[in-house]
Amino acid sequence: MKLHHAATSPYVRKVMACAIARGIAGRIETVPANPYASSPELLADNPLSKVPALVTDDGVAVYDSPVICEYLDTLGDAAPLFPPTGSAARLAAQVMHAAADGILDAALTRRMNMPHPQDDARRAVDVRQKAAVDRALDVLEKAPPQGLSDIGAIAVGCALGYLDFRFAHEPWRETRPALAAWFAAVSELPPLAQTVPVG
Repeated sequence: MKLHHAATSPYVRKVMACAIARGIAGRIETVPANPYASSPELLADNPLSKVPALVTDDGVAVYDSPVICEYLDTLGDAAPLFPPTGSAARLAAQVMHAAADGILDAALTRRMNMPHPQDDARRAVDVRQKAAVDRALDVLEKAPPQGLSDIGAIAVGCALGYLDFRFAHEPWRETRPALAAWFAAVSELPPLAQTVPVG
């Protein structure tokens, strides 16, 4: 398999964390990609010019990260990260997954906004997106993930890691001790320990 990859993308990290958890990371060839450059190679596999984009062994292009993660969950022999369809556990994991991706969407909007002049409109966008992140973190504090055994937990771990990576000047742990304790414990596990962003 081939994965269009950017080392600082939290969505790429989520995919690679899932691959490590499933024991199939060695089957994936990572190909560096800059989604903002829209290279012909990336566009051939994802017309949206976004990473991650996976090409299966059968040559099928798969995107974006939730779809790739669910596909990877069909491979390997480790315990599945997606609970059975129709189960309460699956619904809970997917809702947590959506909360984590929402944190990432908001954080990335803020990150993309940073280099631009901060007029009133941009400041309003930043305030709104930061509030969304804070509300989601507050919900997760009330019911943190358990371990790192499903897609919701992996996604939350990647989201918190991205906040530390890009927004270290905005501490989140002090008012969320349960979430902080969970993150400290799971950060030592291979899916997160082996995918820490650099750059």
